[in-house]
Amino acid sequence: MIILGVVLLVIGLVAGISILTTIGTILIVIGAVLWILGAMGHAVGGRRHYY
Repeated sequence: MIILGVVLLVIGLVAGISILTTIGTILIVIGAVLWILGAMGHAVGGRRHYY
């Protein structure tokens, strides 16, 4: 999700399309939050990882 957000952000900035920049930023933020929650050991999306 973070990688997709970065790709959309770059495409939006290069092409000058503001909606892609906005969607890319939102995806980066949501991906970072989910990544942090997963790293803290919380079940994200109903999945638990034991390691």
